[in-house]
Amino acid sequence: MSAVDPEAQGATPVPESPLAFRHRNFTLFWFGRLTATFAVQIVSVAVGWQVYDITRDPWDLGLVGLIQFLPAIALVLFTGQVADRFPRRLIMAVCVAVEAVGALALVAVALMETPSVGLIFCVLFLFGVARAFFSPASWAIVPSLVPQAALANAITWGSSAWQFATIVGPVTGGLLYGLGAPVAYGGAAALLMASCVLNLMITSPHVRRTLERNWDSLAAGFRYVFTEKVVLGAISLDLFAVLLGGAYALMPAVARDVLDVGPWGLGMMRAAPGIGAIAVAALLSVRPITDRAGHIMFVCVGLFGLSAVVFGLSQTVWLSIASLVVMGGADMVSVTIRETLMQLWTPDEVRGRVNAVNMMFIGASNELGEFRAGAMASVIGVMPAIIFGGVGAMAVAGLWAWMFPQLRTARSLEKREG
Repeated sequence: MSAVDPEAQGATPVPESPLAFRHRNFTLFWFGRLTATFAVQIVSVAVGWQVYDITRDPWDLGLVGLIQFLPAIALVLFTGQVADRFPRRLIMAVCVAVEAVGALALVAVALMETPSVGLIFCVLFLFGVARAFFSPASWAIVPSLVPQAALANAITWGSSAWQFATIVGPVTGGLLYGLGAPVAYGGAAALLMASCVLNLMITSPHVRRTLERNWDSLAAGFRYVFTEKVVLGAISLDLFAVLLGGAYALMPAVARDVLDVGPWGLGMMRAAPGIGAIAVAALLSVRPITDRAGHIMFVCVGLFGLSAVVFGLSQTVWLSIASLVVMGGADMVSVTIRETLMQLWTPDEVRGRVNAVNMMFIGASNELGEFRAGAMASVIGVMPAIIFGGVGAMAVAGLWAWMFPQLRTARSLEKREG
């Protein structure tokens, strides 16, 4: 019997090509991720605007993030097991289909004479459950779609699928919401079903694994992360930097109360980080990071925090958008380094569980960060909350550089044995 993992072989028509899009399965995966994320961005803009329109309370904007994060932390021990036990492409397809049902439910809520924020939160919880299972499977499947020579390129473009969607999705969401919330949610549902079909078309075979149903098996992802200090440093750096520096949840309040722009302006603000990220992704695709990866990562995390401070101080639309563009570009560099490191340093047999832990950290940084921003804004104000978070992100970059010297001094992203 061959010692080569058949899932790792996937469908690789040009095995040695370092270009991810030369591989059919990755192309299907990328477009599936693009359409799903596009839909999520439409929902995100529409929900944020609708909830704030109903309550005018930043606290509720924070709850939007918290409610979607709770399933990820509650189910973390099981989502990784599922990703390592069952076909990952099927997990992705089912989860996206569930999100499509959720989008249709939001259409129904929007058609009510008096839309209920409580019902919206219930649907967002369903979205959170679907994403809790989707994320570990979607990241764990990437190394099986391309050869190792193309993995860094695949991760860069895999991350950029999200960024592509954040450029057009928020603007589209704002425009569709201007036509009516049901139009926005209905469009998102159609995109999610298209993503489901694309995921089902992936032909990478599944490696059937028999995992023990005990605590050691469930906790394998946590155990690996906390024993591999470079991986722990990279994940936790992103967690605390974005937890503090993320300001996306407060954009509806900034758009309405500070910059005095409508849904279209909010869409432009939500798109700005994606513009910066795509520009950096294009650069990384032709000039990948091959040396001093650790130093570059810490510098970019510090730049991410500084951009948040500028955004918090800005009183003009152009400066706000420019700072968000820089923020997105800096984040793309750190994401590419972190995710490449994660995939290259993690054995495939525990990759789903490790990615479940990673997704929990990312969810904490994004959704829980939105809750942090909303809660703080309700106490000290929107702009001071953003500035405080940016300063905190810069402080985290400095502290983590001292706490994790192995990560700071890392040159290559590949794991060195011995």
